[in-house]
Amino acid sequence: MILVTGATGNVGAGVVRAVAAAGEPVRAMSRSGEGAGLPKGAEGVAGDLNRPETVREALDGVRALFLMPGYEGQRAVLADARAAGVERVVMLSGKSAAVDDGNAVTRYLRAAEDGVRESGLDWTFLRPVSFMSNAVSLGDQIRKGDEVRVPFPGVRTADIDPYDIAEVAARALLSPEHAGHVYTLTGPQSLLPADRIAVLGEVLGRELRTVGLTDEEAREALGAAFPAPYAEAFLRFFADGILDESQVLPTVEEVTGRPPRTFREWATEHTNAF
Repeated sequence: MILVTGATGNVGAGVVRAVAAAGEPVRAMSRSGEGAGLPKGAEGVAGDLNRPETVREALDGVRALFLMPGYEGQRAVLADARAAGVERVVMLSGKSAAVDDGNAVTRYLRAAEDGVRESGLDWTFLRPVSFMSNAVSLGDQIRKGDEVRVPFPGVRTADIDPYDIAEVAARALLSPEHAGHVYTLTGPQSLLPADRIAVLGEVLGRELRTVGLTDEEAREALGAAFPAPYAEAFLRFFADGILDESQVLPTVEEVTGRPPRTFREWATEHTNAF
């Protein structure tokens, strides 16, 4: 049995599907425990990683755990997992965990990884770059007109489809051969924001125009969307340039046996978001 936390999220839902497709029983944990739309072989269970006592029962019979980072109850959940006989944990982290900086995002990812390392369980860390699904945040602008304003217009990133993260996670959950590995995951192309918007325009049959925000405008926009410490972290990453997500890595293909999906494939599959 595999337990997947964050099972309604972009990555977690994909992990549930991939594990079920491999024929392994899977528990899909979310705060609501809603089971509607789950694939055959999956059961929905309720649990909150900030309240470890709500997770404990779901660990019964579980041999591998997919864990989201940044929750107050993580260490207690991991202790309960070990006591329940769980063998390994696969954690969703991020490439920014490797950055030598004290920003809020790096701090919480490092703390989460440290907690897993100290748990006594076998572990695998997934450190993806920015998600292709972040483009959904442009949906309101695109529905209102053809001008799309974006932060960090000169920064190339090799964004990854959450589908590919989930496929790597499933393999790490199902096989002990991935224990002790830190996988940095990227998509197949290093693109500027304008490149992605051009692809969106082509997929949607529209002529979209990209307008780059200044760093001060980006600060204001991020501050409206995220708590201040996280907005400042993104500015450190991309305005100050302390995080390089431009490099394309072969990790997804090495683990799954096939290349990662392109942004065009992601956009074609998610046109309803725009």
